[in-house]
Amino acid sequence: MLEAELAEAQTLKKLLEAIKELITDANFQCNEQGISLQAMDNSHVAHVFVQLEKAVFVNYRCDSPISIGVHLNSFAKILKCAKDDDVCILNAAADDGMLHLTYKAKDAGRISKYRLKLIDMDTNTFDIPDTYYDVRVKLPSEELLRIVRELSVLGESVRVDVSKDDVKFTTEGASADGNILLKHTEDEGGVSIVTNQDITLNFSLKYLVNIAKSESLSPQVLMGMNANVPLLVLYRFGHGRVQYYLTPSPRTGDEQS
Repeated sequence: MLEAELAEAQTLKKLLEAIKELITDANFQCNEQGISLQAMDNSHVAHVFVQLEKAVFVNYRCDSPISIGVHLNSFAKILKCAKDDDVCILNAAADDGMLHLTYKAKDAGRISKYRLKLIDMDTNTFDIPDTYYDVRVKLPSEELLRIVRELSVLGESVRVDVSKDDVKFTTEGASADGNILLKHTEDEGGVSIVTNQDITLNFSLKYLVNIAKSESLSPQVLMGMNANVPLLVLYRFGHGRVQYYLTPSPRTGDEQS
């Protein structure tokens, strides 16, 4: 039996709006430590990992591990019925086949109840190695979203060049190209670069735009990079986090030379 109460529905609303751009169906794994999710997109280019620790919830109870398979678009539609500051309560039982959602308004006597049919899915988990990233770039989340949205108008992929002084995002389209450079700063909440080497990697702008929509979850985002390994994009929010792993795109002939 799962009972989980969030002080505000907006936490779950923002999370679902972010990850549903990449994955359609997913299993939420619930146990006494909290709720987690692991999934890959259909092309196996991006991997999503979500962790909501028990401390995220005002009240939390999970008597035994339970898997909750849902269609994310349907889940997101039900969550849109809640106001951002509504209390949100989730209930599920192993043999019920339903996820029960209750919204309680803080400023009125309104209580709304919804049910979402669960789906049967294979429970796939992936080993996430404890990787040390030689290159780490921390920047405002809204800045990353703005950059990839602007460049996606021009091209399909972005080249990310990182040095100890700056990070540059470059795209080359059929009829136009452009780049955006961010300087390392010492300001809190600015752009922070930690690296002992220069690195250049290419990524799909389509995927990065979808990933960067998670900006509503956290004011800062961390990008971790190593040569020949997936890009880490990490958003932390209180006792929760969502992290994406994006496989680099092949370099063009000019970039390899």
